[in-house]
Amino acid sequence: MADQPFDLLQRDSQTQARRGRLHTRRGVIETPAFMPVGTQGTVKGMLPEALTEVGAQVILANTYHLFLRPGHELIERLGGLHRFMNWDRPILTDSGGFQVFSLGDLRQIDENGVVFQSHLDGARHLLTPEVSIAVQEALGSDIIMAFDECIPHPATREYTKISTDRSGRWAQRCKLARRDDDALLFGIVQGGMYPDLRQKSAEELVAIGFDGYAIGGLSVGEDADLMYTMMEQTLPHLPATAARYVMGIGTPENLIEAVARGADMFDCVMPTRNARNGVLFTRSGRLSIKQARYREDPGPIDPDCGCMVCRQYSRAYLRHLYQSNEILASVLNTHHNLAYYLDLMAGARHALDNGTFAVYRERFYQQRNRQTDELD
Repeated sequence: MADQPFDLLQRDSQTQARRGRLHTRRGVIETPAFMPVGTQGTVKGMLPEALTEVGAQVILANTYHLFLRPGHELIERLGGLHRFMNWDRPILTDSGGFQVFSLGDLRQIDENGVVFQSHLDGARHLLTPEVSIAVQEALGSDIIMAFDECIPHPATREYTKISTDRSGRWAQRCKLARRDDDALLFGIVQGGMYPDLRQKSAEELVAIGFDGYAIGGLSVGEDADLMYTMMEQTLPHLPATAARYVMGIGTPENLIEAVARGADMFDCVMPTRNARNGVLFTRSGRLSIKQARYREDPGPIDPDCGCMVCRQYSRAYLRHLYQSNEILASVLNTHHNLAYYLDLMAGARHALDNGTFAVYRERFYQQRNRQTDELD
């Protein structure tokens, strides 16, 4: 892989927003970019062909879940995750750290790594930085994430410092454990909600040297203003010549604000999870398709959306599917929500290319100030 896999193409004159291009062995990722979440080797409700249709450039899969089922050895024997799930574009794999640490009493952490009980059968497993990297390489990931601890919120400064320092040492071990030089390796900044610890973590990772950098430990219960503050306190300490990935966010507003602060890549289950619960994203806000007002509505979800669902299906039909508990409701709702998220980032890229991101951002909020549903 090239020494500098990220090309910085354009900077916005009024914000910190950037237009870039990340080179991976399975293709280029145009940034800013949203990555649909395919935790267990599938984006729920979406065929790989449908993901291509809505413009997905890269998807995210999860080390923890694939490690437990069906097992990375099996996937490797069958030709790797790309062949296993019939996806020929880039895959980023989360390290498994977030899932392991969310297990609470089912895990024990020390300097070596984490011993945890499987949520599937209670079996005990050991996940270390070295194991995490080996699993991700066996899967054939194109972008590998360093193993770290996702710090909860709130957390004491003492705990946050201990955890952040340990994640830094684990990051060094991840780099030493790396064998697949054609895959990109990203370090993950931690530090909780303490700006000085965020800065220290970022500077240590940059000193180690990674192909890209992520900001972890956000969208863990803090309010949006604090999230944005942590981005502002962290992003300037990361190299301008490397991709910057804010993990686990979020709402359309979160994405627009993160782009404005200089972030390049994002992932979140929000568009797919909300789709399964009948909540749809539109340019004017969120729409709850279960509401009775849509029972006889012949219009599309979003009249300004060009996705296949908005072109071919009415709100009345989508409400009928949801109320009838039909599988097709989740399929169509997910297709639309992902199309919306991916189009939001495509629009940001276009605006950055044309020097109009500030206008794009303002128009985004003007549209969302229209009347939208009160959601349950």
